[in-house]
Amino acid sequence: MSQDVKRGRFITLEGGEGAGKSTQARLLAQALATRGIPVTLTREPGGTRGAEAIRTLLLDPGQDWSPRVDAMLFAAARGDHVAKLIEPALADGEWVVCDRYVDSSRAYQAGHSTVEGTLEDGDVMALHGIGSQGLMPDITFLLEAESEAVQARLLARDGNDSDRIGGRDAAYHATVAARFRELAASDPGRIVRVDASGSVEDVHARIMQAMAAHVGERG
Repeated sequence: MSQDVKRGRFITLEGGEGAGKSTQARLLAQALATRGIPVTLTREPGGTRGAEAIRTLLLDPGQDWSPRVDAMLFAAARGDHVAKLIEPALADGEWVVCDRYVDSSRAYQAGHSTVEGTLEDGDVMALHGIGSQGLMPDITFLLEAESEAVQARLLARDGNDSDRIGGRDAAYHATVAARFRELAASDPGRIVRVDASGSVEDVHARIMQAMAAHVGERG
């Protein structure tokens, strides 16, 4: 890589099921590209051949991974993703927009009590440090929507889109939402809470406004 290539920015979108992350990640990537910014759009778990293979295992409703195995599989997928796609793109000056990242592991895996005991946030971050060298986003948009709006979006999805994690009960997802709020409160300089109610266009406009305020112009 030429030494005069400026490192790209790393942007993630987080939130619970049905918050609209995938749609907003796509719209954000398109908006950046329209502004002449080289951008890579990706997702987690996934993004590379190896990580997509692990995704299939993770989301298979027929599997019954324990929370600790879940965390290790997510960390393995993320490590491959960072090494083979995210880090090379950033080094080449591209902006990376990722649908979910380590904050999802922190919300979905950490803080839930099981027969194995509670997996702590520090455990998830330790795995992240090993597998992904601790790479964190420059900015994270946390999409938050009321439960009624989320249910409407989930029902509007084509086919049966429920996976092993998305199909868990309401109490579990309420705990996940609370964990996301805790993470946002602990890192307000990076995590920006975005009202995900209203139309797709409304939410996109809020994200672009937050981009201008927190990321600024390229250059």
